[in-house]
Amino acid sequence: MNGELHKKRVAVIGAGASGLAAIKSCVDEGLQPVCFERVDEVGGLWYYTDHVRPGQGCVMKSTTMNTCKEMMCFSDFPPAPELPNFMNQKQVWTYFNKYKEHFDLQKYIHFNTEVVSVSQANDFDQSGCWTIKTRNHMTGKDTTNIFDGVLVCTGHHAEKHSPKFPGLESFEGEVVHSHDYKERRRLEGKKVLIIGIGNSGGDLAVELAPVCKVLISTRRGTWIRTRVTGKGLPMDMVNTNRWKKTMRSLLPTSFYASYVAKKLNQRIDHDLCSLRPVHSPFDQVCMVNDDLGTRISCGSVTVKTNVQRVTSRAVEFADGSVEDDVDVIILATGYVFGFPFIDTSILDVQENKIELYKFVFPPDLAHPTLAIIGCIQPLGAIMPISEMQSRLAAGVIKGSLTLPSRDDMWSDVRRKQEELKRQYVESQRHTIMVDFLPFMDELAELVGCKPNIGQLMMRDPRLAIQVMFGPCSPYQFRLTGPGAWTGARDAILTQWQRVVSHLHTRQLPSSDIKSTASVSISIATVVFLGVLLFFCQHVLSWR
Repeated sequence: MNGELHKKRVAVIGAGASGLAAIKSCVDEGLQPVCFERVDEVGGLWYYTDHVRPGQGCVMKSTTMNTCKEMMCFSDFPPAPELPNFMNQKQVWTYFNKYKEHFDLQKYIHFNTEVVSVSQANDFDQSGCWTIKTRNHMTGKDTTNIFDGVLVCTGHHAEKHSPKFPGLESFEGEVVHSHDYKERRRLEGKKVLIIGIGNSGGDLAVELAPVCKVLISTRRGTWIRTRVTGKGLPMDMVNTNRWKKTMRSLLPTSFYASYVAKKLNQRIDHDLCSLRPVHSPFDQVCMVNDDLGTRISCGSVTVKTNVQRVTSRAVEFADGSVEDDVDVIILATGYVFGFPFIDTSILDVQENKIELYKFVFPPDLAHPTLAIIGCIQPLGAIMPISEMQSRLAAGVIKGSLTLPSRDDMWSDVRRKQEELKRQYVESQRHTIMVDFLPFMDELAELVGCKPNIGQLMMRDPRLAIQVMFGPCSPYQFRLTGPGAWTGARDAILTQWQRVVSHLHTRQLPSSDIKSTASVSISIATVVFLGVLLFFCQHVLSWR
């Protein structure tokens, strides 16, 4: 084939949120994506089915997003104003489908096709190519093809983590992992023990509480934060901004942790509800739940310590207490991730630990043509981060972007490992943690799309103020550089309008109260002008 006409072929494994972003990123870079999806639809975790699919994660039918629509959306596809700020499973899945249709991504996807193996081509040292074997679930036919690059978008919610407890095998009731839970009707009237107090455990407890007697067991307890502020605005939009991040960095960590703990206790008294852990809110991922505290206060959910032993129908806990007549045990104990179709000499996962540059690239590969997308646990929304990782990977595979040296990549990997070790309680759920805003900026610097606030202030002060003091929404990373989108400015300036739009369902009496967005902009303008000179050097250095 004529070299000028040849497009590099890139295999995209999985058509969930990360896979869809990866396909589009490849198209944007002039690459030819070929996506393999093992089931019959897009959406990954958010594609709900009534039947359990082995090795395929799925949210509950009643699941609602923990991040608001403006913070979890793709950076060049704002959600519709009429959508609620926190979308449910069906709405999220519909949004992904609209994204797929808008950018005509379906033509690149091969459904019901599983990737069996990914291995280096015979001439990998020269070409950087990969040999991929796939299996069509409808025909049973195996096919092998060569690709110039591979984007692995299989996520980290597929294989169940099911810890063993003494005596569990003798339990005469039902034991089920949260992965396999579908709906509550068949559990009505039963006594249910949920083991695990992450987001899944909290969601299950709230869903089952009206129809069951619910116990929830935790080793360490948890802090709980809510989706909305006291005024009903999305918490992540209010708190995720560059100005606040800068100010927080100037405060001692212990001081700010105490402040956050006090704020969290104003909504739910964690001591009163037997929830408070020993560690601070920054040492472990907080549960996001608006209703668990109320369910505990109503007596429909009881918090217990760690499980010590299980008998035929009873459970003994670490504090010596015993609960009799337990009907169902649900293991909300998370997942283990891995890549069984890739040889461990290329990509090895041990106890949910993986060594990747920016959680994307294996540093030792002779050619950076294999990338892992979305294998992260962010403090914030995962979709924009997966999209940014995809933009970086597509640029690297195309050759328009370059990575640091092998030594520099390993230094970055080790630094992140040390930071995680210092910050978080040791747990398999804390091995791939990233903080949304700083990690997005790290990726954006490599892509070349991090907003330069100093330059923005010179040419568009109104936009600069929103970028600095407003929510760090994904649109910020489409203002400039590769992949710039002409609609990014308008999306940023109208984001609060989309937040309040679906809430205005009734005409109210006249009021002198200004909208939150207007007040925020006014305050931000005054503060910005007041501190501009002091922080000028710091701001102008942001790229």
